[in-house]
Amino acid sequence: MLPDANIAWPPPPFDQAHKAMTVWDAWYTGDTNRLTDIYQRHPAYRPAQFSGGLVGRIARFFWGRPNPQATKRLHIPLAADLARGSSSLLFSQPPRFVIGEDDARGDRKTAQSRLELLLGGADTAATLLEAGELASVLGGVYLRAWWDRAVSDHVNLGKMAADCAVPRWRYDRLVGVTFWQVVAEDTSNGVVWRHLEHHAPGRIYHGLYLGGRAKLGQRRPLIEHPDTAWAAPLVDADSAIATGLNTLTACYVPNVRFNRIWRHTPGLASLGRSDLEGQEPLLDALDETYSAWMRDIELGRSRLFVDKSLTQSRGPGSGAVFDSEQAIFTPLPGAGLGSLKDGSAPIIPQQFTIRWQEHRETATEITELILRGAGLSASTFGDTRTAGLITATEINSRDKLSEATRDQKINYWKAELAPLARTITELDRIHFGSQIQLKANPEVRWPVRAQAPPLETAQRLAALKAVDLISTEQAVRERNPNWSGDDVNDEVNRIRTEVDQRIRNQATQPGAPGPAAAMSDSAH
Repeated sequence: MLPDANIAWPPPPFDQAHKAMTVWDAWYTGDTNRLTDIYQRHPAYRPAQFSGGLVGRIARFFWGRPNPQATKRLHIPLAADLARGSSSLLFSQPPRFVIGEDDARGDRKTAQSRLELLLGGADTAATLLEAGELASVLGGVYLRAWWDRAVSDHVNLGKMAADCAVPRWRYDRLVGVTFWQVVAEDTSNGVVWRHLEHHAPGRIYHGLYLGGRAKLGQRRPLIEHPDTAWAAPLVDADSAIATGLNTLTACYVPNVRFNRIWRHTPGLASLGRSDLEGQEPLLDALDETYSAWMRDIELGRSRLFVDKSLTQSRGPGSGAVFDSEQAIFTPLPGAGLGSLKDGSAPIIPQQFTIRWQEHRETATEITELILRGAGLSASTFGDTRTAGLITATEINSRDKLSEATRDQKINYWKAELAPLARTITELDRIHFGSQIQLKANPEVRWPVRAQAPPLETAQRLAALKAVDLISTEQAVRERNPNWSGDDVNDEVNRIRTEVDQRIRNQATQPGAPGPAAAMSDSAH
């Protein structure tokens, strides 16, 4: 149910999780103003820099140090790259939802076609790709089913970020969740309008609240704000919309479990672990390294030390200037060309050393530590430091950590996507009258990442086929590991049809053996 009282929002203990997610989100978005606000909340002279404990550690962050000289600070978007790479590892090719041979009531092909419409389109692929990125940053992501006849002719899959949700758990399983969105905010007086959407088995509750930044405020009629007015005629006396099912229309997919920092905190222990958890000091050190590198470049610019006799006066008290574009220099009256020192030139160039190699090696080492902490290989992000050509075996070896992490995360997604997919089909049958009706959850088939080059795969399969060590069906399966059984069977039938047609064409050519002989020859 939705809350009625003017409680703190988000409520404890989820306020702790929200604060941590705010920090991860700042690294992810690359918002240096927010990073500075998080790590620099003390005056220029701060005893906290010399203290121990959490305050002292935060104060010593690069982004928490005073910057009286206003030197440039550079932020490297590695957190965003990490989240994008983690999501691409899972969803660059979307999974397929397949109905088993005996799992549909009625015609299976008709049901499979409807399931492809519900969850096999580009919109679902994009949603999963975005959800995977959010899960990497915030430790998990929520998926929900939604339907609106004015927008779509079928039930759709949507995502909700974990920093805008308050879940309820039972045995580590989600049994209810409240999503919230800020629909309006007046920054001058701190007034915040929030839309709360609570998913419970069989019902979805909607509520509008007028409060402040830290307080939920008082409940208001849905009709009072245009972003919630659409729900006013749809809800019943309890502000709920009946789904027609006894299952939850939302699920939570953890990024990785278990969560180290909230393992013993009730309500938070079931949350997933962010890929950025514990990585903040390294991300901070990476920014400091690149900032130092850029400062080295700035200080290492070539300089010209010019004798005063070669400058042009700008008048009393205004100093003098030197024109570096001047082609010919004429000594001033009474001045000699060696006026810097006896025997010295009037113009001395100076090029300072830029320690680019030391900075690059430091940055590379820190980057690898961050990626390894997230369970990813550097090669996943296009690491090209290895010179020359490398074999497929070497590629597999370099990608081993990323592949293991991918397999681990896929299990979490399969466990939640399969039952939610069945819920979506049941909602589609109830609210859109489709004929799809399942006796079991659909199978979620994840694409196999092709490691071997296509030419190498083709040569291997041709060699096996030449000595009759592989069937046409198995060769098609290995050539296209992401195809369904129906796709494989259709391709095998097409191959056989083409082979038969080629044999018949050869048999009708002048001088060719008869059909029986051609068939006999092809058998050999």
